[in-house]
Amino acid sequence: MFRAERGLFDLRQGRPVYVVDDPGDDGARPRGVLLASVESLDQSTLEQLRRLGCGPVQLVVTRHRAQSMGLPIMHRGTNGSVSGPDHAAMSFHLNGEKPEGILHLASGLTADRVWKGEGLAPADRFQEAGLNLARLGRILPAMVAVAADPHERPELAELLEQGILLPVPVHEVEALSGAPQLEVTHVSDAPVPLPETENTRFLLFRESHGFFEHVAVLIGDRDEWPDPVPVRLHSACLTGDLFGSLRCDCGEQLHGSLRKMADAGGGVLLYLQQEGRGIGLGNKLRAYSLQEEGLDTVDADGALGFGADERRYDSAVEILRRLEIRRIRLLTNNPEKMRALDEGGIEVVDRIPLHGTLNRHNLPYVRAKVQRAGHWLESMLAEAVPSD
Repeated sequence: MFRAERGLFDLRQGRPVYVVDDPGDDGARPRGVLLASVESLDQSTLEQLRRLGCGPVQLVVTRHRAQSMGLPIMHRGTNGSVSGPDHAAMSFHLNGEKPEGILHLASGLTADRVWKGEGLAPADRFQEAGLNLARLGRILPAMVAVAADPHERPELAELLEQGILLPVPVHEVEALSGAPQLEVTHVSDAPVPLPETENTRFLLFRESHGFFEHVAVLIGDRDEWPDPVPVRLHSACLTGDLFGSLRCDCGEQLHGSLRKMADAGGGVLLYLQQEGRGIGLGNKLRAYSLQEEGLDTVDADGALGFGADERRYDSAVEILRRLEIRRIRLLTNNPEKMRALDEGGIEVVDRIPLHGTLNRHNLPYVRAKVQRAGHWLESMLAEAVPSD
């Protein structure tokens, strides 16, 4: 899957990638599509795609973004037929828009950013592959795409021959994004005394494809840990954990978990690189801006092209296995974490609730977690919000 990983790196750096099919048994030329990330699209790259392409330039968006735009969701069958509704990503023609307008079209909210053009169709396999790479890289899940053939475009053939553009087989992208189990590697560790407990050790783990790193915070002496072991899966939150943002209760949950584990005689906090429920810091800040326009946290993520929660807990399960932890008391308000660990073979014997402090800034966030995601925070939501 080397070429798929290289393709992901190129997209994150703002370079286009050429996703290709495998040659058929009949010896026919493989098809290919040039893709570029909307997030880092500039005029030069857009003109390059128009120059190298063999058809109309298209914008590809996820079903979540398509639904927020009011587009009819359709499905392309294996025989090429189109029907609807379904959960397919969608593509449509661009009509001379500049990069700024394309970005607004892919992530905006207001009515003047809603598409009213032509060419609406379900995304094909190559376009879906581009969206999958964007999700893996936690960049905005929207692609500019155009069919391309090096036999018809000598400039494209030269770029491929020189290695400036790398052909990425579509099956490699599908294998990378659909891997059934994620492996992690222990990189390093050291004692890191904390205010909540000085007897603490940090262990750094890196995912096998090298994209993300996670930290296991071991509290207390392992030989003295209670059984089952208190465990917290904590998704990184720069704004809340480091700066104490009033928009969320993440920082309070982080430090509250550490105190509870210290009081219990030890435990493990997994600090997972899953900012913004798995959409990345850049998209999280975009979602904050959309929330200022009136959307709740779930609808804001949907307007950007994401589901309600993009997190996966494969890495957490694998780290717990590496630590030989099989029975736990989970510090959480999130039923999805309990389900994911149970499916991963980790026995969740008990749940320990965590509550932060309600304020006027995080009230919409907490309300959405309860009403839209089923989190067990009803008692926190029942608290009176302090007046200014």
